[in-house]
Amino acid sequence: MFRGPTLAVLLSFGLLAPASADFQDGIVAFERRDYATAYREFLPLARQGNAPAQYYVGAMYWTGHVVARDRAEALGWFRQAANQGHGIAQVMLGYAYQNGEGVPLDYAEALKWYRRAAEQGEPSGQTAIAGMYFFGLGVPQDSAEAAKWFRLAAGQGDPRAQHWLGEMYASGDGVSQDSVQAYMWYSLSARHGAGYSAPFRDKIAKRMTPGEIAQAQELVQAWKPKTR
Repeated sequence: MFRGPTLAVLLSFGLLAPASADFQDGIVAFERRDYATAYREFLPLARQGNAPAQYYVGAMYWTGHVVARDRAEALGWFRQAANQGHGIAQVMLGYAYQNGEGVPLDYAEALKWYRRAAEQGEPSGQTAIAGMYFFGLGVPQDSAEAAKWFRLAAGQGDPRAQHWLGEMYASGDGVSQDSVQAYMWYSLSARHGAGYSAPFRDKIAKRMTPGEIAQAQELVQAWKPKTR
């Protein structure tokens, strides 16, 4: 659940951006994997204090595209963006503190940054807080509290949160056991790109009646994401 973010994830996170021509040129370059051009477009904006550009420059140092991979440099840019309220930069700082990547491991500091992102409605921050409560990382283990945060993120379409909410309904951990709800959340997680959820959905279907499966499928079809 807390694996390091991939480049694809970092890129999808960064699209919270102003519409300046230079920034859009950077986005276009990034999408076609022309990282040298993207870096050249983003860096001057980042130096001028543009938070989304700072985030992207940090992401490039984090992954080592075009520039040498450098956790300290990445976190410096993430911190500048995070201090301006950039939600995903805040999540990345939280991730770094939670895992001791480029900074000393510090669960309290991780939770602080996750909360700042979550309070803005950022689903990845909500999912991260849920994970800390689920596993008892720096806080007392509390499955009910975890379910609350997973539900907030799942409602916005976060596939990881949807998967874990499915897990909790399947086992009755932190919520009342409910196979229909488990099937629904696994299905939504798979639909939103988490292919690993499909086998879990298929497994729980084996203990459900045809009527329950039909009910769950109706819920999947009717589901709509909530806005922040």
